[in-house]
Amino acid sequence: MKYRDGDPHEMKDKFWHALDQSPYLMLQLDAEPGSAAPMTASLDEDADHAIWFFCGRDTRFARLGPATATFANRDHDLFARFAGTLSAETDRARLDRQWTKHVAEWFPEGKDDPNLLLVRMDLGPASIWCGEVGVLDAAKQLLGMDLHKAAKGRHAETAL
Repeated sequence: MKYRDGDPHEMKDKFWHALDQSPYLMLQLDAEPGSAAPMTASLDEDADHAIWFFCGRDTRFARLGPATATFANRDHDLFARFAGTLSAETDRARLDRQWTKHVAEWFPEGKDDPNLLLVRMDLGPASIWCGEVGVLDAAKQLLGMDLHKAAKGRHAETAL
C-alpha cells in the first residue's frame, strides 16, 4: 500500500496497524536514559490516545512519569518515536480488558498479584518515518544511485 509522502493521517494509520501486528517496542523513562527496555504494548482499538503496559511494581517503569518509546515494524520500513506520560492505571475493567494469557505467565497470582502494575502511557508528540523502498528504488540502490529524493517527505511529525 502506497502512502502520500509525509501525510500524517495515513502514516499514523500505518503506525497503529504495524504496532498491532508486532506490539514490541523500546520504552524508557525520560529522567533515566539508561532505563530503556523492550516492552509489549497492550492496545485498545477504541483508544488511540493511550497504550498500556503490564509490569512489576519492583521495576523501573513503576516510577512512572514522562517517557519515550521507539518502534520499528517487522519489515523495518516504518519507524516511530513518540513521547508520553506513564501513570498507574487503576481501572479494574481496563485491567480485565487488557489481560491476556501471555500476561498471565508473568504474574503467578493472576490479576490480583501484589506485584502487578498496569501502566497507561498517555500519548503525545510523535515522529513517524516510512522508508518503503519499492522494487525500482531497490534496484537503483543496488546500482549505487542516490535515493535521497525518493526518501524525501516520508516523515511526519504528528500527535498519536
